[in-house]
Amino acid sequence: MHRFVIVGGGAGGIELATRLGDRYGGRRRSGAQRASITLIDRNPTHIWKPLLHEVAAGSLDPFAQELAYAAQAQWHGFQFVQGELVGLNRGSRHVLLSPLLDDDGTELVPPRRIEYDSLILAIGSTTHYFGVPGAAENSLALDTVAHAERFRKRLIAACIRAEQRESAEGSACATLADRTPRVQVAIVGGGATGVELSAELRNTAKVLSSYGLHRLDPTHDVGIMLIEAGPRILPALKERVSTAAAGLLGKLNVKLMVDERVAEITPGLIRTKNGKTIRADLTVWAAGIKAPAVLSTLDGLTVNHLGQLNVRRTLQTSVDDHVFAFGDCAACPWLGYERNVPPRAQAAHQQASFLVKALARRIDGQKLPEFAYRDLGSLVSLGHANAVGSLMGGLIGGSMLVDGLLARFMYLSLYRMHVAALHGYARMIVNTLAHRLRRSTAPHVKLH
Repeated sequence: MHRFVIVGGGAGGIELATRLGDRYGGRRRSGAQRASITLIDRNPTHIWKPLLHEVAAGSLDPFAQELAYAAQAQWHGFQFVQGELVGLNRGSRHVLLSPLLDDDGTELVPPRRIEYDSLILAIGSTTHYFGVPGAAENSLALDTVAHAERFRKRLIAACIRAEQRESAEGSACATLADRTPRVQVAIVGGGATGVELSAELRNTAKVLSSYGLHRLDPTHDVGIMLIEAGPRILPALKERVSTAAAGLLGKLNVKLMVDERVAEITPGLIRTKNGKTIRADLTVWAAGIKAPAVLSTLDGLTVNHLGQLNVRRTLQTSVDDHVFAFGDCAACPWLGYERNVPPRAQAAHQQASFLVKALARRIDGQKLPEFAYRDLGSLVSLGHANAVGSLMGGLIGGSMLVDGLLARFMYLSLYRMHVAALHGYARMIVNTLAHRLRRSTAPHVKLH
């Protein structure tokens, strides 16, 4: 039996494990089992990472959307092992996992070794601070649900404290337009995460005010600033998408600062290389990503300057045919371009679909195909009723700008497609209806 071991249960990893489990796993109704599939992740549950900005803003309850890996494994014929990758032995073909600890730090499971015939690494990415002094210590990242929940709670606390200060000191300004924001949120990085979070936070401030958690003016007293080192926000997308997004953020009273490279972050302050000092009660770092550091320690596997594993177009690593990598942690050549496949959810989805077929050929001893990425465009959420982006493809002969409710509907459909890949379309429809029913009987923002 061929042993597939997948490390990383993100969007691509869990989809690959699910589809391989459906094809080869123990729940097959007929025929001998030709392969075993093991999924390894350090967390017990999965949540789609592009949703984390909504968790941070409180507009999404992560516990209603997360999926237990153990349950998915039972339903789809693969095994789940909770643990963190710490080592690799390519000679004997096994990975090493760290001990599993409980919340108090007590060891539940000792270190383990998991043997493989084909190893697929899909451990995603982590925040890249680019060596900026104080960035890691004095800003919040959005890598995990825990990070997002931490920011959400700090935002509520900052609003409550600001209201108490205002009540004690009184207002010195005659008009709201002249008032300095009582709470200042600074988001470093004008990519998709930063733009989506800034738009979502404006709605959060309004909902928190309407429920009485603070009595600040949600538009003028809660300031939201987006800081981008380049000349425009959304630098990875077409300029017309960037321009449209900037206009929509302006209507939400989100202040944009472009061509401002952050030089240092201290408690409550951001200093830029242009000499500006920016007050910030809360700072979110969304300026870039890199691969987890463990990849550079894995028994001779080579990485690029971002720590991503170098892979060929078969998605096999450059030095070992038995080790594959895909998603954000892999530097995969993009056919026809002088750069690698971008770290996007659609790329991980396409690579997972490719690997389902490629790994089947590997079991049969056939030559592996080569992966070709198709850029289908990008969509960026700008609040509960708006989005903007571009669509690409042969049917439209290039790219097309979309915005408004149509773009928002298409953006929401991306997550529903991910749910369908994991559960099938019938359960996806039930999940969508259940989500709508929950929202009809609960606040649209988490209030505690």
